[in-house]
Amino acid sequence: MTHSAHPSIELPFSQACENNKGPILDVLLQAFSQSQHVLEIGSGTAQHAVHFARHLPHVLWQTSDQTDYIAGIIARCQQEGLALGLDNLRLPLMLDVTQPWPVKDIAKSIDAVFTANTLHIMSKTMVEAFFDGLSQLDNLSTLCIYGPFNYQGQFTSDSNRQFDAFLKLRDSQSGIRDIEWIIELAQQQRLSLNQDVAMPANNRVLHFKKA
Repeated sequence: MTHSAHPSIELPFSQACENNKGPILDVLLQAFSQSQHVLEIGSGTAQHAVHFARHLPHVLWQTSDQTDYIAGIIARCQQEGLALGLDNLRLPLMLDVTQPWPVKDIAKSIDAVFTANTLHIMSKTMVEAFFDGLSQLDNLSTLCIYGPFNYQGQFTSDSNRQFDAFLKLRDSQSGIRDIEWIIELAQQQRLSLNQDVAMPANNRVLHFKKA
């Protein structure tokens, strides 16, 4: 990274990210083995970004998120990224999936997208906007999505059922998505499901490849 050190501040932290970064990396080591430039949608606390950039040194990892999360992502990238000497971790783009994506300068080099724990937070309109936005990435060949999913409209566990109820109480537009709908949206972008990998805590990694 080519930016100056940032004074130490308290970094945002997610215990779930800390718990799942290892199992997700196991999938990404294979899924992104041929990738060169990954755009992460919704970097959140940037714990994933730092961990994955460290263990995927051949990949340029571009963070992004909505405005409220940018400062925390920058702080972690600068504090931990610099401490680890990561030169393949990029400071965040301000990206709202429903607005024009700020990727004009890098659209041709991005060949992979990663997102974790986002689609169930988004409204259905936002999920559709996410997939529509992928069309801006001319050379996209790989997409990996981490999170909980339903199958044929059914929850895979009682904990996911409870989580979905919690999400809907907080925001009626959010909720665990049906994998069949996600596959359909991906196919509209010429992305086909290559792997559906079980993760801890009743989550999945969906690995799509360009058809």
